[in-house]
Amino acid sequence: MRNLALAALISVFALGTGLTAAAPHFVHVPSRDHHRQNPFDRQAGAAAAGALLYRNHCAQCHRADAAGDRKHPSLRSPQVRAATDGDLEWFLRQGDLRRGMPSWSSLPQAQRWQIIAYLRSLH
Repeated sequence: MRNLALAALISVFALGTGLTAAAPHFVHVPSRDHHRQNPFDRQAGAAAAGALLYRNHCAQCHRADAAGDRKHPSLRSPQVRAATDGDLEWFLRQGDLRRGMPSWSSLPQAQRWQIIAYLRSLH
């Protein structure tokens, strides 16, 4: 019974801190990238531009509403909301081919930041 209570407490802590199954995507983000700020944050039109880019590059996997499906994670998840803008830009640039996420390093950096502005506007 004590082990069950401890496991429940650890689960609640992990959920509260964003350390759930999807969190490993951001574990390897270098500190210099983790602390980067989105230059398009609060800039008029950035989220709208990001919405168009999202539709063209991301919606086919993560769905138009960013809710994901069985194979592709939701971009509305607590893990994505808890990630810094720098974490997200790094992940877009790096990708994770083992899990089916392509690198979007071929997109200009400004467009990656606009996609992040759009994702932030969903919350």
